[in-house]
Amino acid sequence: MKKQEILDKHQKYLFSSVANYYDEPLVVDHAKGCFIYDSEGKEYLDFFGGILTISVGHCNEKVTAAIDAQTHKLQHASTLYPNEPHVRLAEKLAQITPGRLQKSFFTNSGTEANETAVLIAQLSTKCQDVFALRHSYSGRSYMALSLTGNASWRIAPTTVPGIHHIANAYCYRCPFGLTYPSCELKCAKDLEEAIQTETSGRVAALVSEPIQGVGGYITPPKEYFSEITSILKKYGGLFICDEVQTGWGRTGGKMFGIEHWDVEPDIMTFAKGMANGVPIGATIASPEVADSIKGLTISTFGGNPVTATAAQATIEVIEEENLVENARVMGDRLRQGLEALKSKYPVIGDVRGMGLMQAMELVGENKKPDAASLKRLFEATKRNGLLIGKGGLWGNVVRIAPPLNVNKDQVDNAVQLLDRSFAQLGQ
Repeated sequence: MKKQEILDKHQKYLFSSVANYYDEPLVVDHAKGCFIYDSEGKEYLDFFGGILTISVGHCNEKVTAAIDAQTHKLQHASTLYPNEPHVRLAEKLAQITPGRLQKSFFTNSGTEANETAVLIAQLSTKCQDVFALRHSYSGRSYMALSLTGNASWRIAPTTVPGIHHIANAYCYRCPFGLTYPSCELKCAKDLEEAIQTETSGRVAALVSEPIQGVGGYITPPKEYFSEITSILKKYGGLFICDEVQTGWGRTGGKMFGIEHWDVEPDIMTFAKGMANGVPIGATIASPEVADSIKGLTISTFGGNPVTATAAQATIEVIEEENLVENARVMGDRLRQGLEALKSKYPVIGDVRGMGLMQAMELVGENKKPDAASLKRLFEATKRNGLLIGKGGLWGNVVRIAPPLNVNKDQVDNAVQLLDRSFAQLGQ
């Protein structure tokens, strides 16, 4: 189909709520490595990776070959029938995740993974109250929408009982008007008062991303999770760490984001970059927490042999090519480039993130969120051949997340294209 025919059919046959970037949506035709090509053959340097999903490059040959081989052997079984790819992947997760995490349940998305995590936390603690952070995003289901602390994504009224929200660690815009470190982590200590005033004094869990993804890569101080989990344990709660965006080396130097904060979750959830674009979700927990589900549980597509093979191959590429370290090195290089842009363009109010998960918050006078400039920047980067993402409560944060095997020339090129695009905002 021609470009316009695709756009017309998209408008006619898909839900109108299916959002697209750009005034004229980009019609993607094919991709390889760090590059995407549109239906007219134009090349784009992809620095958003399908929302932090392309971990090891588009159409990675090793991952694609593994998928192809498994497709010809066994495509589907469901959880009713054990198969080798399913158990191999579960064993691998138990080996590489921190602490006592051992037993996994596989699904199709991060939404399902978070649903599973909340369910087993509630069953394990025999308590219903669950806390999440403001500005967070947990997915599209009824429960996940209730956990989400961002009005733009809560597309319907939610009435799931027992869901509470506390302040997040947004140092650039501290909700208490304080400054780190003299703030004494007021944001984390807010959890204790919330438990004491909004519950019976017991709590099932706290759900948190190490770095808030959709929220705009909000990155907590180094002591934050130690403080908040200490309070959580005092009241009997479990820590659910949402690694949907931060996992698999994305934050650089560590396989999982939470490892930068030296705490051990009771439950972790994964999706997105786990299988380099093949739909997958996973929830892993300590044995006693996982075994709190006593009834029958199945997943038709969870642990699908092709999907599990894709995830296993993706993890192997990350390990064999030392991409966790590459994410650290290239992330430092990217960060230096973004900091240089910040010193050059006053519209960039803050640069934050870790590894290859970097953000720039665009602002006007007095740090007023500037979503209009971000919209113009998006159109400029598209013209210049660079794909980036956006987020933040006010839609004013640039989100940057290239594949983990990005090289220094591609990082430097992306920074140059951003420089050119920011310069064009004043024209």
